[in-house]
Amino acid sequence: MSDSAPQSPRGFVVHTAPVGLADDGRDDFTVLASTVPAAVSAVFTRSRFAGPSVRLSREAVADGRARGVVVLARNANVATGREGEDNAREVRAAVAAAVGAAEDELLIASTGVIGRQYPMPAIREHVGTLAWPFPEGGFDRAARAIMTTDTRPKEVRVRVGGATLVGIAKGVGMMEPDMATLLTFFATDARLDPAEQDRIFRRVMDRTFNAVSIDTDTSTSDTAVLFANGLAGDVDPEEFERALDEVALALVKEIASDGEGATKLIEVRVTGARDTAQAKRVGKTVVNSPLVKTAVHGCDPNWGRVAMAIGKCSEDTDIDQEKVAIRFGEVEVYPPRGGDDLDEDALRAAVAEHLKGDEVVIGIDLAVADGAFTVYGCDLTEGYVRLNSEYTT
Repeated sequence: MSDSAPQSPRGFVVHTAPVGLADDGRDDFTVLASTVPAAVSAVFTRSRFAGPSVRLSREAVADGRARGVVVLARNANVATGREGEDNAREVRAAVAAAVGAAEDELLIASTGVIGRQYPMPAIREHVGTLAWPFPEGGFDRAARAIMTTDTRPKEVRVRVGGATLVGIAKGVGMMEPDMATLLTFFATDARLDPAEQDRIFRRVMDRTFNAVSIDTDTSTSDTAVLFANGLAGDVDPEEFERALDEVALALVKEIASDGEGATKLIEVRVTGARDTAQAKRVGKTVVNSPLVKTAVHGCDPNWGRVAMAIGKCSEDTDIDQEKVAIRFGEVEVYPPRGGDDLDEDALRAAVAEHLKGDEVVIGIDLAVADGAFTVYGCDLTEGYVRLNSEYTT
């Protein structure tokens, strides 16, 4: 399924440029488009403060077809009133005209500081210079241009049958996904039945991007989209789902390990749950615990914090502490073994050694039934506090 050096999917073009959304001079304006109409699947935040970009994009994908997306980074265009909505419509309409698409064939996404208007004179000036068609490829530039506080771009591509699938993502903070995560775009020249494509996309998003959490805060701008233009012909749906899962999971791990101020990726594997929903709920409770996250950061083998976090799921009355097992890596820390203080010292030393790694795996067996889910997150550091306390200053 994978290829060591797959090419870009056919028929997709990218434009990036700086338009002054930030003051560092880097590219912050991106257009990703297909030269032909594409089947589109998308999921969005359910935040009650969703911005006009999300609302316009929801309308654009309603018929299952689209040509692409325009992305503005460093400005969320959220809580900006009627002026913000008018600006989003103007940007989308102008870019759609430049690429020869109908306005409702283009999505728009925006991410960054909330409550600020777009610098419309600079955006208008730049959009007026767009020359279609854009060069093919350029996903690496797009991955970098959509970043906000990310420390590195995130791009993964694989081959699937005779087609190519590429995914890019941004996001390392304000992250507790609710039907999507931050900004994530997938493009493929594979052709699938649109209804099947949509089912595949939603399944994969639920078990990958909806399994990651940095700080429990759901973004107002979460947008995840898959464009499939079919230029490479049909692919096997099951093979495509495996490929999409591979790309999405790789991006999720990149996002979690690049969490704001993060130094470690945390993976919480919950098994033996009543169902998938319970496993996910318990895993999220653990990975979101500030006490668990700070213990991981400090390599403190205080495994009792994991037990505490599980215990917060007070409505899950079928969880019996006498049956639960907790592991750090391969080291089982609960239930207690009994024995003398030397045994406890050796156990703590083994946990501390596991915590020194870049990836920390916490295993939880609830011993209720056979439900399972894995969630991803990161440690909580002084860097997170510093970055977010100084974000707009």
